Amino acid sequence: MGTSARKVKEARNRVRQATWDKLMKTGVARFPLPVYGRIPNFAGAEKAAYRLTQSREFINARVIKVCPDSPQRIIRLEALRQGKVLIMPTPRIREGFLLLDPHRVPSSAYSYASTIRGAFRYGVKVKPWDLPDVDLIVTGSVAVDLTGTRLGKGEGYSELEYAILREFNKVNDDTPIFTTVHDLQVLSNSIPRLPWDVTVDIIFTPSRAIKCSGPKQRTKGILWSYLSENKIREIPLLRKIAERKGVKIA
Repeated sequence: MGTSARKVKEARNRVRQATWDKLMKTGVARFPLPVYGRIPNFAGAEKAAYRLTQSREFINARVIKVCPDSPQRIIRLEALRQGKVLIMPTPRIREGFLLLDPHRVPSSAYSYASTIRGAFRYGVKVKPWDLPDVDLIVTGSVAVDLTGTRLGKGEGYSELEYAILREFNKVNDDTPIFTTVHDLQVLSNSIPRLPWDVTVDIIFTPSRAIKCSGPKQRTKGILWSYLSENKIREIPLLRKIAERKGVKIA
């Protein structure tokens, strides 16, 4: 890693740490605690989720990909309630993606199915090339700025999920990407970007919806040159994709 990239990563880590500290000190952070190393759950997550589910994009979407994190659970639940196909990545993408068809899940089980454990119970593991086209992506964030640059936990899984879907044309430049956070997680200062960053279009907080000012950034697929051997080793799906695409990896 070059000196410039290392400095950017260090700066981003400082922003993460400061945001986690702020949420803990103000009492905004909610279970599971502590929030360090997590996409933080926050007071008002339900209000932020409600704002998102009232958006035109959510209402019109047929297939929605939602992250498996705690503050976005109510969004996953509402997607099922509204008859939308829900796609959830498995933790660390180790087992690929889960597809939940609300017509194949008992309505009495929607709440449980919206949890990680419940999604494994009621969802079906689907290879990315067999997934339906995605109409809307909802991701969690540790921090996000007004241009749409977001920070996750720092392991790059959200960006990699997008890149995998993009490899198989399940998403494109125009697929909307939303996030829900507490107002304290919205930064006025710009977060430095990295080549694999995928920006969000609208930020939903308990008090408002913020349309990001861009310019937006979308990867066209997996940036193999940035993936370490360890990352490829821990995600078997990556090796399978490389084989399908004819990409040579160590």
